[in-house]
Amino acid sequence: MNQGRTIFAQLISFLSPNEFNRCVARYDGNKRVRQFSCWDQFLTMAFAQLTCRESLRDIEVCLQAQGRKLYHCGFSGPIRRSTLADANETRDWRIYADFAQSLIQIARPLYVGTDLGLELESTAYALDATTIDLCLSLFPWAKFRRRKGGIKLHTLLEIHSTIPVFIAITEALLHDVNVLDLLPPQPGSFIVMDRGYIDFARLHQLHLALTFFVIRAKGNLSFCRRYSHSADRRTGIRSDQTIVLRGPKSSKRYPASLRRIVYFDVDLQKRFVFLTNNFALPALTIARLYKCRWQVELFFRWIKQHLRIKAFYGNSANAVKTQVWIAVSVFVLVAIVRKELGLSPSLADVLQILSVNLFEKTPLLQLFATPVDPIANYPHPNQLRLFDF
Repeated sequence: MNQGRTIFAQLISFLSPNEFNRCVARYDGNKRVRQFSCWDQFLTMAFAQLTCRESLRDIEVCLQAQGRKLYHCGFSGPIRRSTLADANETRDWRIYADFAQSLIQIARPLYVGTDLGLELESTAYALDATTIDLCLSLFPWAKFRRRKGGIKLHTLLEIHSTIPVFIAITEALLHDVNVLDLLPPQPGSFIVMDRGYIDFARLHQLHLALTFFVIRAKGNLSFCRRYSHSADRRTGIRSDQTIVLRGPKSSKRYPASLRRIVYFDVDLQKRFVFLTNNFALPALTIARLYKCRWQVELFFRWIKQHLRIKAFYGNSANAVKTQVWIAVSVFVLVAIVRKELGLSPSLADVLQILSVNLFEKTPLLQLFATPVDPIANYPHPNQLRLFDF
């Protein structure tokens, strides 16, 4: 007899089957499929991400052990590893990429009220990439080095919500700066980048699109100072200048003026030089905004530690991209659940609690309620003392 819904079923209820079906129909995902649908594939891979399963056999054995509860979790039938492997190899990864984007659009408004502690009304993004190493003999399509394979996750992260709004999965050989050609410009927003993204022609395209950027300057930058603004050295700002580039190539690629800010971090005892095309914000705000770029590094560390994206269940490019996008969907889903239910634990703690209780039939809010210590609330027995003082 079914008494309540499982944690997994309650978690999946935050997803929209209609939106998922639209993504499937867009790429004919269920064409000639009789039993194991794209929805079953998504649920199976989401279960593997939530519980960090090691292999296809591990997924099959764990789900078979919960065979009586699968129907109440949304599965249409038992899961076979060969069927799951075939689905990961053949079904278009863009189905799950589009569905992840729909979840991102749901999650972003939930974090609108997050305060960064900056005098900034515009949306700020952090852009960076991380490399995932692969075995070249198993993934021959992912060439990186002579004896090493890999892929890159180029990510544009919304800083105040820590939600990725753009992800591109490419071969590791692709240089980071090339992803600037793929970014949809958003006028009035800020993109914070490290010095690896310096390409003045591409930065000028962002400038023409009315998008602000904050980027670290290289040491060999050739420029001419036009004007020096006043700077409060007590805040760490050493100089705030309006400059133009004077290199033979850079001056042609970026003919407009730039703002050059020199900041000294007392804690790190390190000097930073920033370039930006924004002349309105205080120099200290620009420096603090760049410090928020660390959020994208924390995001990479989080998904590598808590989700399954460093080892894969299939060897094809389609299988790898499918797994990565479903991992992103799980990350965003946990972020949505945490905000919708007003949970106080961190994302990592929420994920850990969910992973060991997926098949329990407990209300979600009760699962995260503060446990009551039975010993502390138990009345003290009328017991004789061994020692009298």
